[in-house]
Amino acid sequence: MLTNPNSTGLFFTDIIKIAEIIHNVVGLFYYDGANLNAIVGVSRPGDMGFDIVHSNLHKTFATPHGGGGPGSGPVAVKSFLKDYLPGPIIQNIDEDYHWIYPNKSIGRMHGYHGNFLVILRALVYMLLLGKEGLSNLGRMAVLNARYLSIKIDGSIPLAYKQPCMHEFVVSVKDLKKSHNISAYDIGKALLDRGYHSPTIYFPLIIEEALMFEPTETQSIDTLNDFADTISSIVKDVKDGVVDITNSPYNLPVLRPNELIPSKYLTLKWGDFEELDIDNRMG
Repeated sequence: MLTNPNSTGLFFTDIIKIAEIIHNVVGLFYYDGANLNAIVGVSRPGDMGFDIVHSNLHKTFATPHGGGGPGSGPVAVKSFLKDYLPGPIIQNIDEDYHWIYPNKSIGRMHGYHGNFLVILRALVYMLLLGKEGLSNLGRMAVLNARYLSIKIDGSIPLAYKQPCMHEFVVSVKDLKKSHNISAYDIGKALLDRGYHSPTIYFPLIIEEALMFEPTETQSIDTLNDFADTISSIVKDVKDGVVDITNSPYNLPVLRPNELIPSKYLTLKWGDFEELDIDNRMG
């Protein structure tokens, strides 16, 4: 399983060769659609050699995901795999729709067909945009990310200097060595400036990683303001203006101790009252 571009925002230019290696050992090549918004309307996973594709509708096609869902991810396969799909599936026979089980299907995987309305919403979104609109979606996602990456690189170095696709990763490792500031601290400082933190510490192969994915929806004014905010935070750190290791300062909830809930899961308030935190934390 791969996603292309990968989690650092870089496109595998040797993807055809990778597919050939997998197929030469009679393997199936599975596409994780997490980063589909970088290529939608521009290139197709099937042409890259992938046999199976799932699409994260909330990442590319404007469906809800926050608060636990309802998420949905349709799966598509090449024709030689269609007889193995779980069923029943809908098929149009003589201008009428029927439930059928593919010839080699394992049968039902669930008692229902998932969050149908979420899939319908994504389909309507695609139909409204059309091919040209979807192509613009992919191109604008890449353009916004490349623009923002150049702006931020002056404050926090890019982990990779190659042109990114829809997202990019910077590393705070130099700032940590010189000023003891972590990626976590930068994320918390952004909350004080009115911005939600980007993804931190992912991918794990990059030390003190911050991942930015501006998507196709952000205006150039927002991108400029966000880049200026990052620059201002870094400057304040280097000038000793503010200690962001205790950020945020201006929110109703400040910086909680995240070690306690990660080690001692509290399921309800009564559990927390009974927990002797001082003794257990030693």
